[in-house]
Amino acid sequence: MMDRTPQSAAAPGNPALPAERERIVAALQDHSLEVSVRAGGDLERSLAAVRPGSDVYISVLASTSPADVLAIAARLRKAGFNPVPHIAARLIRGHAQLDDFLARASGEAGVQQALLIAGDIAQPLGPFDATLQILETGLFEKHGFRRLGIGGHPEGSPKIAAAVLDEVLVAKDAFAQRSDIEFTIVTQFCFDAAPILAWVARTRALGIRLPITIGLAGPASIKTLLKFAITCGVGASVKALGSHSTMITRLLSENGPEPIIRATARAIAVGDPAGIAGFHFFPFGGVERTARWALAIAEGRFTLNPNGSDFSVTK
Repeated sequence: MMDRTPQSAAAPGNPALPAERERIVAALQDHSLEVSVRAGGDLERSLAAVRPGSDVYISVLASTSPADVLAIAARLRKAGFNPVPHIAARLIRGHAQLDDFLARASGEAGVQQALLIAGDIAQPLGPFDATLQILETGLFEKHGFRRLGIGGHPEGSPKIAAAVLDEVLVAKDAFAQRSDIEFTIVTQFCFDAAPILAWVARTRALGIRLPITIGLAGPASIKTLLKFAITCGVGASVKALGSHSTMITRLLSENGPEPIIRATARAIAVGDPAGIAGFHFFPFGGVERTARWALAIAEGRFTLNPNGSDFSVTK
């Protein structure tokens, strides 16, 4: 994670930004996004608006090969970014494969950070069923990993009970407290600030103090957002849309999570759920589009709307 001064606030001759604008700008200074191994030849061009040194996550599917992930990671490192591959426990065929992948990722692409997920397949390809199991191998320490992300689910999971998710998160937090590696929680996206802030509060009530990065869908069409919401099991947000929730309808019609960013920044400022580290964006509407949109916010190129619930980004 990089230390950054908000660009617009620091620019010579700029008047001081109002407090709420300052909070939004500050919250976007360390934003990250992700790319697919299918990014292809236009990867570097699509990341032109991403600041050098930024975290760029690499998503994986059941069909993704380790070689594909390593190739994208090497390209990201060469282009000046910090590659953060997803590592799905259920897609790993064994201890030796994980050992080899981490060795090559570190050696060939300078990877020192990863996001650990279980992997959305019913039957594991090898001996690992959960992320805690791959953490306990000691291989991340062996290969010099300095930062690891673990998943958070503000709206729960359609396949796992909420109590079980809480229990697993507490166990991962306990592991993190024993480790020299820096851990953070990166959440699944959803379309409303309320469940995010409620989940953060519940997580803190469990005694978990790890930094939390809020995952959000970047600007995209309604059709695309609904498609990924259904695919990723973000059911509560889809139900809210169907019940004509004002915030959800506004979010989808404007094709961006501005209301969530503003509400979250406001909550942080008044001392509500603390410890939110920043935002991670899922670029369902395209990497380049999301990157330019997020940079505009980080540079203060937006106008707070008088309705008090969102803001308009300057193109």
